[in-house]
Amino acid sequence: MLKGFKNFLMRGDVIVVAVGLIIALAFSTLIVAFTDNVINPIIARAQGGTSAGLGWQLGQAGNKATYLNVGAFISALIYFIIFMAVVYFLIVLPYKAIQSRRGMTVFGDPTPVKTCPACLAADIPEAASKCRYCGTTQPTAPTAGPGGEPSGP
Repeated sequence: MLKGFKNFLMRGDVIVVAVGLIIALAFSTLIVAFTDNVINPIIARAQGGTSAGLGWQLGQAGNKATYLNVGAFISALIYFIIFMAVVYFLIVLPYKAIQSRRGMTVFGDPTPVKTCPACLAADIPEAASKCRYCGTTQPTAPTAGPGGEPSGP
């Protein structure tokens, strides 16, 4: 029973979704801080007010609604960076090591892509012989010869 649970947790889909959700939650905190402390005071500037802290008062002194609170935004940014570092070092790196022992590559470099000359789609895999969008035949990429230069005609 525990082996089945372990296999379920170690599937690539579950870990990728979990990391995506964690990043989304941390990013949402950053966005909320930006909107609450930077955008909202700019919008509320017409009403006036005053406040103190790291930032600028855009209206009457003491009105929190028109205070551009840069300090709270910097704090949320620092939180986001620290949180993402923790996720990377405690979840992503160990998961990559476990999956590499299993012979799987996860969170690797993106595959090379090319642009279709007919429809200008820029996400066609370099090895593709036809465009996935317009169906035109794709030119083959020249193979690299000695010194990294193309050896084709």
